[in-house]
Amino acid sequence: MADRNSFFYFLLVIVLASVASSDALSTNFYQKVCPKALPTIKKVVTDALNREPRMGASLLRLHFHDCFVNGCDGSLLLDDTSTIDGEKTALGNINSARGFEVVDKIKSEVNKVCGTQVVSCADILAVAARDSVVQLGGQTWKVELGRRDSTTASRTAANNALPAPFMDLKALKDNFLNAGLDETDLVALSGGHAIGFSQCSNFKNRIYNESNIDPKFAQNRKLTCPRTGGDTRLAPLDPTAAKFDTLYFKNLVKKRGLLHSDQVLFNGASTDALVKKYSTNAGAFAAAFGKSMIKMGRNKPLEGNSGQIRVNCRRIN
Repeated sequence: MADRNSFFYFLLVIVLASVASSDALSTNFYQKVCPKALPTIKKVVTDALNREPRMGASLLRLHFHDCFVNGCDGSLLLDDTSTIDGEKTALGNINSARGFEVVDKIKSEVNKVCGTQVVSCADILAVAARDSVVQLGGQTWKVELGRRDSTTASRTAANNALPAPFMDLKALKDNFLNAGLDETDLVALSGGHAIGFSQCSNFKNRIYNESNIDPKFAQNRKLTCPRTGGDTRLAPLDPTAAKFDTLYFKNLVKKRGLLHSDQVLFNGASTDALVKKYSTNAGAFAAAFGKSMIKMGRNKPLEGNSGQIRVNCRRIN
């Protein structure tokens, strides 16, 4: 009798597990409820990048910084209130995270075309990141959708979870592992630095004090980043900051990584081989990047009846 009860208990566990997974993310989540949702997001992103190509990197970064803090739940988009310590003012976001107005525009437009609140802010970030990469020359991937939005945020969690430009390789590995990502994901997703810019304060110590840096590259960066002052001046993360290509990795091989956290990926350690591979094989990088973006997007999403679909991405309903 005990064995029989154990067998039925095992079957019950299997059934409950299958039910629990029925709310899993899906690439065609909006196909029936709002087929115009994804084309609408793409149009707003396209318009924004046509006005300012740099916005592509900003939208990609929003998705990263959302997923790394308590999962991909749109919490980064919430403004501060008397009960919410928003993540926008966390150390990794303050005076650098941008693109919120574009997200507002996307949300407004999808609300119109869908006629009801069906598209989450968390999903908007995931799709806008993909569309930005594609518009800037990268290859596409199928975004999994169906996330819901958090009703809270945490500046403290953001301060603890977001990767920093000063991290060494071990710290980066640990940081990505906390988000469910391995060493391969770390290298592939760091390739997102193929686009965009960084502030002088993030790389000043590297260009003046580090030795594993090409001297000519360091000298050129010093022209826009003085030893004292100028902390908010911008420099491209790679020379083709508006083109999603493999030059980021080629630069690492030449010791021309802008950030300390970039160059540690190619500095005589376990990640060197992947950097070298992606520097000469654009197809391998594109495939790895898309795969890792999908994996990152699966980090603790709110599904089913959890959370909500916000009417306005800046505040809870």
